[in-house]
Amino acid sequence: MTSPIKIARALISVSDKAGLVELARELAARGVEILSTGGSAEKLRSAGVPVTEVGDYTGFPEMMDGRVKTLHPKVHGGLLQVRTNDSHLAQAEAHGIPPIDLVVVNLYPFRETVAKGADFETCIENIDIGGPAMVRSAAKNHAFVTILTSPAQYDELLAQLREHDGATTADFRRTCAAAAYAHTASYDSTISTWFAQQLGQEYPETLTVAATLRQSLRYGENPHQSAAFYVNDLTTPSLATATQLQGKELSYNNINDTDAAFNLVSAFTETPAIAIIKHANPCGVAQGPDLLTAYRRALACDSVSAFGGIIACNRKLDAATATEIVKIFSEVIIAPDMDDEAKSIVAAKKNLRVLLTGSMPDPQATGRMVKSVAGGFLVQSRDNLILNMADLKCVTKRQPTEAEMADMIFAFTVAKHVKSNTIVYAKDLATVGIGAGQMSRVDSARIAARKAEDAAKALGLSEPLTKGCAAASDAFFPFADGLLSAIEAGATSVIQPGGSIRDDEVIKAADEAGIAMVLTGIRHFYH
Repeated sequence: MTSPIKIARALISVSDKAGLVELARELAARGVEILSTGGSAEKLRSAGVPVTEVGDYTGFPEMMDGRVKTLHPKVHGGLLQVRTNDSHLAQAEAHGIPPIDLVVVNLYPFRETVAKGADFETCIENIDIGGPAMVRSAAKNHAFVTILTSPAQYDELLAQLREHDGATTADFRRTCAAAAYAHTASYDSTISTWFAQQLGQEYPETLTVAATLRQSLRYGENPHQSAAFYVNDLTTPSLATATQLQGKELSYNNINDTDAAFNLVSAFTETPAIAIIKHANPCGVAQGPDLLTAYRRALACDSVSAFGGIIACNRKLDAATATEIVKIFSEVIIAPDMDDEAKSIVAAKKNLRVLLTGSMPDPQATGRMVKSVAGGFLVQSRDNLILNMADLKCVTKRQPTEAEMADMIFAFTVAKHVKSNTIVYAKDLATVGIGAGQMSRVDSARIAARKAEDAAKALGLSEPLTKGCAAASDAFFPFADGLLSAIEAGATSVIQPGGSIRDDEVIKAADEAGIAMVLTGIRHFYH
């Protein structure tokens, strides 16, 4: 059916009543008969809009505390009849079922009810049954029926009616039907996920993922790839909840790198911290008594790689720090907030993207990570494990000093956010060398040392930044060679998971070098 379909009868039943009265008034002005239920009918009636209660229309009252009201042949027969099918039309006439041309439905606020912490029974009562049934019926018969599931669609409907003399086009109805099925799929996915949680099913038999399009992107990782950004959690402070103050539209790589930067910096809660990210790997991370100090020390780790990077802060960005940041080219700044003077300073860099999240997330929050592979998905729990001092085990003759212990924990925290294999060198709560993503842990140790040498030269220093540093490895040393490379770079303390069949050999090498080494029992691979 390609011709416009005139709207003569509409059924309206909504939880979100934004824009409802304005829509209904225009429909009524066009002579459209309006059927409605419960609170929707009451709101329209109080606004002076003529409305017929669905119970009066069907001859059956709403019953069972509103659980049954639109589940009736006169409703679904009106929605599903094929108007070019003589048999359908004859049956509809025989049973007194006139057609319904427009359905305006949005569903019980199940997600919002769960988010408020409602009890099990309250959540169950907020599972919509009649609404999704009407949505699906109307969407199936979109050749003749228009289905709206969001107030955001009202203006376009009214534009259609004005342009087509009270009718809607086939293309519009088809678009609305697609949106309707996406809406019910998302709704059911939310319920399915909640039910699995109630049953303690971490990995249910069927995985459903619901997400909403935030923006279409210019391209993906490379210009020949298409891409888009979808969001599914607007409750936890994150890139998805951030407000963009200025700058160009975020790219696929911007989003990926900014997410990595914000996740890393959120791991530090006690003191101000800065993380500078390039291609999803940190090139400098530091804590400090203030953001400015943290930024300067993070930048010193690898000022060359920091060019064109992502800068993440765990505190409100102040003017002094903003002044330093804008001295080099950066793609993105993300922070929980920013003072007015800092906003004025970064505003001079019109292409600099600035994102504010409002607050910082809980680094120990649970979550589910989903990664696509050919033919399916890999799903795992979020790596939210935080080191417990009581779990650390010193295995060398020399015990670490208090300062070494602090640097080891800092370095191991950073290593968790660096692509494996990784070695991180840190001193005074700042990275001084990072070796990321190598097939050999020895190569990662050597790259981190070389980076530290380059940084020392850039700062005009005569000795390497790694002298007296702490070294962290994201996984165990399979041989002593990786440890020896770290010792050669200047490390005097090492933190690593342990668990290699050659742990004794590695510990022996540490003792012979006179360094302190602690085992965490925790691995932090990151691919």
